[in-house]
Amino acid sequence: MPGAAGRLSGKAISADGTPIAFDRYGAGPAVVLVHGAFTDKGHVTLAGVSAALSPWFTVFNYDRRGRGDSGDTRPYAVEREIEDLAAVIEAAGGSAMVFGGSSGAALVLEAAAAGLGSGSVEALEKGPVIERLAVWEPPYHVDDSAPELPADFAARLDELVRAGRPGAAVELFMVEAAEVPAGAVAAMRAQPFWAQVEAVAQTLAYEAAVLGPGNALPAARLGTIAQPTLVLNGAVSPAWMANAGTAVTAAVPGAVRRVLHGQGHDVAPEALAPELLEFFA
Repeated sequence: MPGAAGRLSGKAISADGTPIAFDRYGAGPAVVLVHGAFTDKGHVTLAGVSAALSPWFTVFNYDRRGRGDSGDTRPYAVEREIEDLAAVIEAAGGSAMVFGGSSGAALVLEAAAAGLGSGSVEALEKGPVIERLAVWEPPYHVDDSAPELPADFAARLDELVRAGRPGAAVELFMVEAAEVPAGAVAAMRAQPFWAQVEAVAQTLAYEAAVLGPGNALPAARLGTIAQPTLVLNGAVSPAWMANAGTAVTAAVPGAVRRVLHGQGHDVAPEALAPELLEFFA
């Protein structure tokens, strides 16, 4: 159905029957955007990138399961999220270039490694295909400069939500994984937006599952990726994120890395869109 500024809304049905909502912009070769934690397709960065790319591409900006207008069929598994992405690519025509940000970047890398293939005729005959992928600061922990996370981090987050303590799950994720000071999180709890944050608390365990125990770099899996890959970092992001970007670039055959001056982890759409336009074009 029509939306604002040329946006169309629709839904893809994932392999397990979960509806995955997306906004579609523009016309041209397909680009799919994959967001990270606490966000959905309405986030200012991805909405801005969608509008900026729409004169050249058909952009599919979707809600990952458990967020926005998408469903959330249990039990969760990373494989289900890969199937969600595959369903959106099918809706886009069967092949697409894909961008992922933060934990969404890790999901895109896992999807490519799992076989959303290289765009060859053989791959197209088997199913949906990622033609190219660009990732923004996948938060792998590759050295001691990164925050230390317990191996059972995903289970702890899930247990808090199941115990009816979504706010505690959000606080745990923000303090331990996102390095937000505990005092700042306490101040957030008094803000009107906190209810919206708690509403997606169950998906924080999903993010932890996508990254794996300790957010360890899956170098062997990344080494199987055949698509052209662009790794992006912000010049003012934490050093451990820059180190992760360097490690991902080294692990993915032929990957290239760019650093965006003046940008931190919460990248501005006007800085990100030109890089994607150049790479995808």
